[in-house]
Amino acid sequence: MSLRDKFTQFGPGLLYAGAAVGVSHLVQSTRAGAEFGFQLLGVIILVNIIKYPIFEMGPRYAAATGKSLLDGYQRIGSWATWLFLVMTVSTMFIVMAAISIVTSGLFSQLTGLTLEPAFLAIILIALSVFILGLGHYSTLDKLMKFIVILLTSTTILALGFSFIEPIIKTEEAMTVFELGNRKDILFLVALIGWMPAPIDISIWHSVWSVSKNKERGKRLPLKVSLADFNMGYWGTTFLAICFVSLGAIVMYGTTESPASGAADFASQFISLYTQNLGEWAFPFIALAAFTTMFSTLLTCLDAFPRTLRQASKLVAERLSERKFHNNLYWFWLITTAIGTSVILLFFLRDMREMVDLATKYGRYGYCRITALLQREGWEVNHKRVERLWRREGLKVPQKQPKRKRLWLNDGSCVRLRPQFKDHVWSYDFVATRTEDGIPLRILTLIDEYTRECLTLKVARQL
Repeated sequence: MSLRDKFTQFGPGLLYAGAAVGVSHLVQSTRAGAEFGFQLLGVIILVNIIKYPIFEMGPRYAAATGKSLLDGYQRIGSWATWLFLVMTVSTMFIVMAAISIVTSGLFSQLTGLTLEPAFLAIILIALSVFILGLGHYSTLDKLMKFIVILLTSTTILALGFSFIEPIIKTEEAMTVFELGNRKDILFLVALIGWMPAPIDISIWHSVWSVSKNKERGKRLPLKVSLADFNMGYWGTTFLAICFVSLGAIVMYGTTESPASGAADFASQFISLYTQNLGEWAFPFIALAAFTTMFSTLLTCLDAFPRTLRQASKLVAERLSERKFHNNLYWFWLITTAIGTSVILLFFLRDMREMVDLATKYGRYGYCRITALLQREGWEVNHKRVERLWRREGLKVPQKQPKRKRLWLNDGSCVRLRPQFKDHVWSYDFVATRTEDGIPLRILTLIDEYTRECLTLKVARQL
């Protein structure tokens, strides 16, 4: 068998990789490195090892039976398929909206376009629909091989470049993960839950495997299917390690605090990376970030209609006729695209306005934010605001002493951001020891806008 023939056998595993390396890798893994350095790296590796059998069940079942896991659910009972159908439809629009808005932010940074993020996200969704409609699985299969190769190479290049120029770090900014800290535990739970991907991707993988078998006209051997899966699964584990390393090297121990939103954090990460290494590094990290999210957007936009088509056939036997095959895919594809666009156009503004008010009035809770929204003409009740408030991770901060530049006079936690050179300077003391054990103190002073080190004063005592 030629190398080209062996390469064509791979497909579903790379689609899995494209779907998995979204927010969980680009945002969560990078944030883990930015906040805790390499402290959680062992946890990420361990989680991938523990979850391996769960995700491996998808390709194994498809190779053994020639059917997807949805057919296995149907054998348990139609209620299981109905449950999957209802849960998928109830969550897919929000999931796609979150993925598309992060992707649009990264695309805007990469290209310099200044379109409204919601409209740019809809354009990317329309482009993805066109790509998927052009050739269904075969087009997606070929395109994802190129995207995954590009994603892996740009991520490795970005990680390599991060070692070129050392970044100034301070001991005071190096946080330690604490099991007794509620915030740290909640972050760890989210990281473990979404690493390497949601469990239902195992179902997607089995459906992609069945589609691959139909395209080739024969069932792939179990050995080949598992080799394809292992390439995708352990490849995403390697990328998670890369993103943790990027966060730890570029952001951990610096005075820059990670942004709370996924899109803001990704943009902040690219900007900080460019500031530290130079403008020449921008294309590599921006392209790595964008291909990460676009691969997730494309694969998820295919996976939802593909699995829903199969589930629809199982719960309604009449739809299993061949004439409904392509129509069902198009129905769920257009439904997913339209539903996501509706959320982006009509509900994203609610969330953005709420976040803006919460940022402006740092010590206001969701009840007072509701009142402000209603005063500005929004028809919204406190229950909806509370739900969005919790989903965005907003909370009223504890009162702080009225000192240091991180806190305003009213005690709110709106950080003073540098707007130009010499606007905000930061200083810190760093302690170290010489080879013979004698302590040294170093006073560091940096310009937070240019990230330039203005002075370093070294003495035995400061």
